[in-house]
Amino acid sequence: MTCVEHGPALASAARRNFAGFPEVEVIEHAFETFDRPATDPFDLVFAATAWHWLDPSIRYQRAWELLGPGGHLAFWGASHVFPQDGDPFFAELQEVYDEIGEGMTEGAVFPRPGELPDAREEIERSGLFDTIAVLHFDWEIDYDTEGYLRLLDTFSGHIAMQPWQRDRLYSEIRRRLGERTDGRLRRGWGAVLHVARRRDAQPAP
Repeated sequence: MTCVEHGPALASAARRNFAGFPEVEVIEHAFETFDRPATDPFDLVFAATAWHWLDPSIRYQRAWELLGPGGHLAFWGASHVFPQDGDPFFAELQEVYDEIGEGMTEGAVFPRPGELPDAREEIERSGLFDTIAVLHFDWEIDYDTEGYLRLLDTFSGHIAMQPWQRDRLYSEIRRRLGERTDGRLRRGWGAVLHVARRRDAQPAP
């Protein structure tokens, strides 16, 4: 397995995590410019919660070029979903996001499990792959206060907040969860897995 990671810190972390797996190689490089000899193609290109960060104008082309005949592309991302009987904490907290200027954009929705958009049309439009599977997965995770705040610390939108915004938000999360008997919340997660097969020929320009 060859792992392509653009960030030096994450590449270093991946090497530590895979230290016991000699057949795993971690390469610090941007996927969009990563290359491999045509005589040594991959059978599978996959991305977990990373495909959306890649340049949409080139990512399918690059994956096609790296794959051999009959090769597959697979990618998925994880998003917040809101079950009908889900925790009301997140809807209630929107007033705090609004207060700090990080409220939801106009027209934004709270997707239910199974309602996340998929990239089926985008895959077909590339002309390079045939979609063979689009699968939805939904689950819930229980978080205590500090566990949930550690999760938020990994989200780009929260990382980019001004310190005063993050302090206000996090203090309110601590206060509100502190008023709960168990001090915990339930967050709904959804993922859409896409699996596509490489076409043998590129479309004519």
